[in-house]
Amino acid sequence: MNDYKVIIEQIKGIIDKDLPLISNLSNITAVINQLDNLNWCGFYLVEGDHLYLGPFQGDVACTVIAKGKGVCGTAFENKVTIVVDDVNQFKGHIACSSLSKSEIVVPIIKNNQVKAVLDIDSPIYHRFKEIDKKNLEEISLIIEELF
Repeated sequence: MNDYKVIIEQIKGIIDKDLPLISNLSNITAVINQLDNLNWCGFYLVEGDHLYLGPFQGDVACTVIAKGKGVCGTAFENKVTIVVDDVNQFKGHIACSSLSKSEIVVPIIKNNQVKAVLDIDSPIYHRFKEIDKKNLEEISLIIEELF
């Protein structure tokens, strides 16, 4: 499924601000993981100058990423969404899984501070397009309200 309108409505429908952050993020990963051609979808949460593994769907992942390292750490440091068509071409890419070929990382920003990053990997090259970036950034604005 690649219907972002449905996914965005599902996310809005499952969020419960009375629940712990981890519970909400866990369900959000399950919804996003419905997108076609993904092999990993999850969050890394900011603590100091590091990202720590949060709720995710997929294989075992890296547990700690320093600010500025890899795609996630770079998105954290620069406060921008990063789309990588071929992870092998991204200098300093951290390969948690050899199956991942492309990646998108969207920072979750509240009050000009990155609180988390949404990391999504695909087993195919050039998976993420401008429409994915636009819609995932819209989803990030919904998620920021949880922080």
